[in-house]
Amino acid sequence: MSPETRTCQNCKQNFTIESEDFDFYKKIDVPAPTWCPECRMQRRMLFRNERTIYKRVCDLCGKNKISIYNKESQYKVYCRDCFYGDAWNQLDSGHEYDFSKPFFQQYLELTFRAPKLGLQVSHDVVNSEYCNHYAGVKNCYLIFAGVNDEDCMYCNYVSDSKNIVDCLRVSKSEICFESLDCHNCNRLMFSQQCQDSFDASFLYNCKGCSNCFMCSNLVRKSYCIRNEQYPKGEYEKIVSKYNLGSRSLIKDLSNEFGELKKNTLRRSIEGFNHINSTGNYLTNTKNCKDCFDLSSGEDCRFVIYGNDAKDIMDAYAVYPKATLCYETVGAGAPAYNAKFCYLPWTGSNLTYCINALSNCHNCFGCNHIHDVQYCILNKQYSKEEYEALIPKIRKHMDDMPYVDGRGVVYKYGEYFPPNISPFAYNETIAQQYIPLTKEKAISSGYAWFDDSSRDYEITKKQKDVPDNITEVSDEILNDVVECAHNKACVHQCTGVFKIVSAELQFYRRFNLPLPRLCPNCRHYERLKQRNPLKLWHRKCQCVGKTSENGVYTNTSRHQHGDGPCPNEFETSYAPERPEIVYCEACYQSEVA
Repeated sequence: MSPETRTCQNCKQNFTIESEDFDFYKKIDVPAPTWCPECRMQRRMLFRNERTIYKRVCDLCGKNKISIYNKESQYKVYCRDCFYGDAWNQLDSGHEYDFSKPFFQQYLELTFRAPKLGLQVSHDVVNSEYCNHYAGVKNCYLIFAGVNDEDCMYCNYVSDSKNIVDCLRVSKSEICFESLDCHNCNRLMFSQQCQDSFDASFLYNCKGCSNCFMCSNLVRKSYCIRNEQYPKGEYEKIVSKYNLGSRSLIKDLSNEFGELKKNTLRRSIEGFNHINSTGNYLTNTKNCKDCFDLSSGEDCRFVIYGNDAKDIMDAYAVYPKATLCYETVGAGAPAYNAKFCYLPWTGSNLTYCINALSNCHNCFGCNHIHDVQYCILNKQYSKEEYEALIPKIRKHMDDMPYVDGRGVVYKYGEYFPPNISPFAYNETIAQQYIPLTKEKAISSGYAWFDDSSRDYEITKKQKDVPDNITEVSDEILNDVVECAHNKACVHQCTGVFKIVSAELQFYRRFNLPLPRLCPNCRHYERLKQRNPLKLWHRKCQCVGKTSENGVYTNTSRHQHGDGPCPNEFETSYAPERPEIVYCEACYQSEVA
């Protein structure tokens, strides 16, 4: 088919469906979407609560547990042991399909009958009860969405690492602080986008570097300060004068680092070996368009955060061996042919399922199930009954669509309506990537939750927090510390925070200052350092001997000579941004 321009049901803006998109829809037997890619992404994100956790009593065993469901929600919530235990039958919540009601209305009713899993964690989580979307962790606190970590705190998407604090998207590393997008690093502080580097601070996009300070775009360098080489003794003498335990000094250095990054040469797509692919942070991808944070992907589009994925479209967080999935969140290990699902885990042929965990197959419209097959609305059927019912239900969804309060129509082929999400907008990752005020969220038809139980009395104002870590006594462990944002932001600010013992030991051990923001606001400050999940068409800013703005002078002669580079590309750097963006060829000529 030829490309088509359509109007989004949600935002009323035009969007284009490409011919290859139609090929994919035909392949998996779904109609073309009626929402634009951005609105589809936001709608899926409404169902993923990664970081908002509460204390709540398990509705089966009665024990106090940590849960992603707030205590005011009307859902039945079970702790992990109870959910996978034998004290209840998961199919008791099932119900015969009712052809007199729209499908999504029946599904909404099912969500209140089916008990929920309180936290998305594996059995091998040790002494890490305040973590979510995690597996294989030990002695961790407030870390979210990762695997195989030990002694880590306040992190998101950290894997195979130890002693990592306040970091985002770090892997195979040890002793890192306030860093993001780093791999195989050790003793790395206040850095971004580094690999194979150690004993360094304030590095941007450095590889194989050690003992460097306030540097960018270096490869296999040591003893550098502000990109200048020094003898080892002189380097150590200069760096020793910087007391990184001082908050005021860190603030000044962070401002300098921001200016350094602004004037640092950037490549159009971060990553490598991205063949016929567009997006950002792409590694070993082929035919992947509009994808972000994807490695080892093939024939994917509109995928955010994934690994070892093939034939995936419109998805967030796809894990190894996920194949042929559409409008799905958290699929993998492996998942095959999952459509309109949230957490279809090690299953196949799943449609409109939320938390189809551990070996579910051939299920439609199910909620919080595991190890079952041929189920519809949590009711089990024979193979023959199931296969006879599915075409009738799909037709019924078209003949009697669900219509929400804003008049949006949901037929077969739409993801779940926002009101089916068990979470408020500000509890989910939608608030991270598309932050809204409470008023805007409510006016857009989204739920919002204000937790009055978290209005703690402040015992330590920011002005009273010592500037230097050497001045901090153990009494800080008893204080309720004021967040500098004091809820005057859209960052899920808690207004206050506590310093825990392991955290204080880390700061003292590595001479680091106490934070001034609550964990949520610190997380959002790191997110702001990454590019948006959006692409713009741009030209290479290399004009021969210098960058277009004259700030950067080339160090080598490029293939296009002394004239402007003719290359154009899709990039996550908006045209109005100050960074200097080169095509891959020009960038490689400058940064080996």
